[in-house]
Amino acid sequence: MSEKKQRRSQLSYGPRNKDGFIHRSWMKSEGLPDDVFDGRPVIGICNTWSELTPCNAGLREIADHVKRGVWEAGGLPLEFPVMSLGETQMRPTAMLFRNLLAMDVEESLRGNPVDGVVLLGGCDKTTPAQLMGAASVDLPTLVVSAGPMLNGKYRGRNIGSGTDVWKFSEAVRAGSMPLRDFLAAERGMSRSPGTCMTMGSASTMACLAEAMGIALPYNGTAPAVDARRRVIAHESGRLIVDLVQRDVRLSHLLTRAAFENAIRVLAAIGGSSNAVLHLLAIAGRLGVALRLQDFDDLTATVPLLVDLQPSGRFLMEELHYAGGLPAVMQQLAPLLDAGAPAAATTTIEGHYRDAECFDSDVVRTLAEPVKPVAGIWVLRGNLCPGGAVMKPSAASAALFRHRGRAVVFASIEDLRARIDSPDLAVDEHSVLVLQGCGPRGYPGMPEVGNMPLPRKLLERGISDMLRLSDARMSGTAFGSVILHVAPESAIGGPLALVRDGDEIVFDGPARRLDLLVSPEEMAARAAQWQAASTDAAPARGYARLYVDHVLQADQGCDFDFLVGGSGSAVARESH
Repeated sequence: MSEKKQRRSQLSYGPRNKDGFIHRSWMKSEGLPDDVFDGRPVIGICNTWSELTPCNAGLREIADHVKRGVWEAGGLPLEFPVMSLGETQMRPTAMLFRNLLAMDVEESLRGNPVDGVVLLGGCDKTTPAQLMGAASVDLPTLVVSAGPMLNGKYRGRNIGSGTDVWKFSEAVRAGSMPLRDFLAAERGMSRSPGTCMTMGSASTMACLAEAMGIALPYNGTAPAVDARRRVIAHESGRLIVDLVQRDVRLSHLLTRAAFENAIRVLAAIGGSSNAVLHLLAIAGRLGVALRLQDFDDLTATVPLLVDLQPSGRFLMEELHYAGGLPAVMQQLAPLLDAGAPAAATTTIEGHYRDAECFDSDVVRTLAEPVKPVAGIWVLRGNLCPGGAVMKPSAASAALFRHRGRAVVFASIEDLRARIDSPDLAVDEHSVLVLQGCGPRGYPGMPEVGNMPLPRKLLERGISDMLRLSDARMSGTAFGSVILHVAPESAIGGPLALVRDGDEIVFDGPARRLDLLVSPEEMAARAAQWQAASTDAAPARGYARLYVDHVLQADQGCDFDFLVGGSGSAVARESH
């Protein structure tokens, strides 16, 4: 950093006048000595710890380890809380509040005298929200994740968060698993603090932060209770001080090359489809040109390299012990941009150049992958003019090409009321269609896209069907599920026009999704839908703001007025 450039913190703590007196004096009430205001970097520790967010329950201790590193490197660490989004606890869906947390982070960083920030997140929406807010302010930034919890245990075998829940639930509904066994599995599923130990959205985003060079190696995989997680926190505290001193801001690291590497890693690890929304939103805050189509183009030749639930067999502990994300990136190296920048090393190649793989069953090679088809399929057709996505690594290859008649549910409540009815007109060739669950329609775009199969089909041994919606699904979920249909049904997208019995054609390899209804009939239905629509927006509060300003899924579901950063300067200051 240039010697002539004054740090943000010194605008508050440097002046030898009334304003400086006020800032310094109030901070000294916390027991801080005079010399910590001598111009050293002030590091904000942005913490989403909460007892209502079990994934993040270990972050209070992690913050202390970050502080140790900051003090050691000559900085002043100041921890502050922001909203915490517990995926398993929040209603109606944590995604509704991702943008609110992003606003909380952005304004907390801009309004307070900090020179750099370490983001402490874990549960699904906390990491992307924190990065969105930090990207808008563009300070030196690092991510330290909560880390995955220990493997679940049930009757002597490993079980995985979410993934096995869906399997057990369907088994109970099919009559093949007693309720007492279901509840016994519940007791063994979550055995420690930390995020899902499957490759859900939390582990996906932690790995992608590492792949983009804004988190230290092994941040994505070290278990929450492992001592290595504390070492990562300590080293991140030291590194953030160095980044401030060199003025290495988030925009210097999150380049187009970094996003491209992240998308290819997303495919290789079998990562969550939710990452599509989050990476689009983060890129939008930075002004990086990233399109929905890029997720297909960049992953078309990337196979699945990690044998991990829900796309494979193992869990996050096994991935970490096998060599973590560096081992994966080393295998993926021919497809990565080795020169992309990284905070801890000159380039991202430094993260994986000397990595070793210790278990070739967990981390495979390009020549012998887990599955040849991975990544994100971006579909086009008259049902999704704005696009739709599918995660083929979690789907059934037998359904990659499919033609069937629609069974339509107008809402998630409608689905829950009728899915187990013996009178439901459905067979294994049908396509389950769920409407009203997009960004505005729910609102918040819930994780209900992996609809439960009809009970009468489960009882016959049917384990997968083609499912289609404008909703999301958990990264821990699996099945032949088409998601994020845009534009959504609540604003009159073609999904709203589908009726029971309509034929739908899906061709995954060709990336097509079409409703076999004439353009004239589609136009007539659209006119009828518009005339009959009685959808009402929330009357007040944040939900009203969300519905009025949220963008569609193909644009990342950010708010229209938050796209693009506004920097770290405070418009007006007074005391």
